[in-house]
Amino acid sequence: MSEEEDPDQSTAGSLMSHLFELRDRVVRMVLSVLVLFLGMFYWANDIYVYLAEPLTRQLPEGATMIAIDVASPFLTPFKLVLMLAVFLSMPVILYQCWSFVAPGLYAKEKRLAGPLLVSSILLFYTGVAFAYYVVFPLVFGFFTSVGPEMINISTDIGRYLDFVLALFFGFGLAFEVPIATIILIAIGVTTPKSLAEKRPYVIVGAFILGMLLTPPDIISQVLLAFPVWLLFEAGLIASRIIFRDREFDDDKNELDDDSDTVMANANHADNLSDEEMESELDQAEADESKPDKT
Repeated sequence: MSEEEDPDQSTAGSLMSHLFELRDRVVRMVLSVLVLFLGMFYWANDIYVYLAEPLTRQLPEGATMIAIDVASPFLTPFKLVLMLAVFLSMPVILYQCWSFVAPGLYAKEKRLAGPLLVSSILLFYTGVAFAYYVVFPLVFGFFTSVGPEMINISTDIGRYLDFVLALFFGFGLAFEVPIATIILIAIGVTTPKSLAEKRPYVIVGAFILGMLLTPPDIISQVLLAFPVWLLFEAGLIASRIIFRDREFDDDKNELDDDSDTVMANANHADNLSDEEMESELDQAEADESKPDKT
């Protein structure tokens, strides 16, 4: 006769198998970043030149970027390539995260999470591209044109990298607004109708988000706030399409509640005697005839 399996041992074995799977997926994430980093490191200086082009194009003739720290000419391109490797590895990283949590999801959640995962990657890349090709030329053109004429513009390469990475992160994160809107509606926190009623607060929140996620200049803040607002409207339209049945059920429930209230009032009127009905009518007429007090 075989011994029955100990529940504690079964739980411990399941936990260890999950930890081993998590370790393997983390190793794959690190390897994907490492492979891309090693492949791009030879062209680190060329990549930095391409990144700095929106600024160098706006600099006065003869002006160049500088390196304040001794190790900046090496460490700054190194940091850039490392961040770029993580950025380009994001589909692999998110896929590994998705593969780890997918077995615990229901079929309906899997159908919704897959498109949301792909959309979130594309929206993040779109936000970064919008910052580089639209925001950077406007921001740097404004900064280099408003200063006094006797000022010699020479930007440090390390500080420039920190500045553009902050903008990349801010715009990439802000472009995830449609995904956040759909997720909030999917888990039942709110409804499309309720979000539409809060549109003025969302617009104010978009400008606050632009203030928090971008450097302290009005141009980048406005250029972030308007896309956030438009993306919120896009997420609202998409949620109405995806959750059309749920919105129909909510409207139906509201109509049922209204009809129940009408029926209850009608039943109450039927249960009243003629004398009680006449008394309530007299009371209503008396209330209406009372003068308003200011």
